[in-house]
Amino acid sequence: MDLAIVDVMMPRMDGITMVIKLREKYEFPVIFLSAKSEEVDKIMGLNMGADDYITKPFTPMELLARVNSQLRRYRRFMELLGKDKKETTGIYRIGGLELNEDTVEVFVDGKPVKVTPMEFKILNLLMRNPGRVFSADEIYEKVWNERAVNTDTIMVHVRNIREKIELDPKKPKYLKVVWGVGYKIEKQA
Repeated sequence: MDLAIVDVMMPRMDGITMVIKLREKYEFPVIFLSAKSEEVDKIMGLNMGADDYITKPFTPMELLARVNSQLRRYRRFMELLGKDKKETTGIYRIGGLELNEDTVEVFVDGKPVKVTPMEFKILNLLMRNPGRVFSADEIYEKVWNERAVNTDTIMVHVRNIREKIELDPKKPKYLKVVWGVGYKIEKQA
């Protein structure tokens, strides 16, 4: 269902009660129709979960315009929600760099790049948090799930990742060192 048109004064169950029950499960737009035209009635209807409130008498063209307006807004919202879901399905893109958590794959400019499991975990941590600087200790503790003792291994892994994902590892575009602090994936415009 994309939209409901509900009369406030329905028999058996009033429209307000119906919308309260509807809102327990659904978020699609609801337009109230009512002969009650007092400001307090409109405010109550909108506060109880309606997205619009039309008082009788109204023209069919006005109702149609309001339905189209609500549907347009709802579809735009659902489209944006769909984009957010795609982003949270485990695919992270930064410029031409892409990491897919579900398939455990890395691509640079659409070409697959082979990385080790630890390199993948490090890259995943950094790509999930673009622009955030992680110290070698933080990376070690988050990836290995143990207290950092010797983090030289992080430096080696970062160098290997750079050689695989950067066009010029000496002038990296994605994986940057913040001297004296740690590592980050650069945010891309």
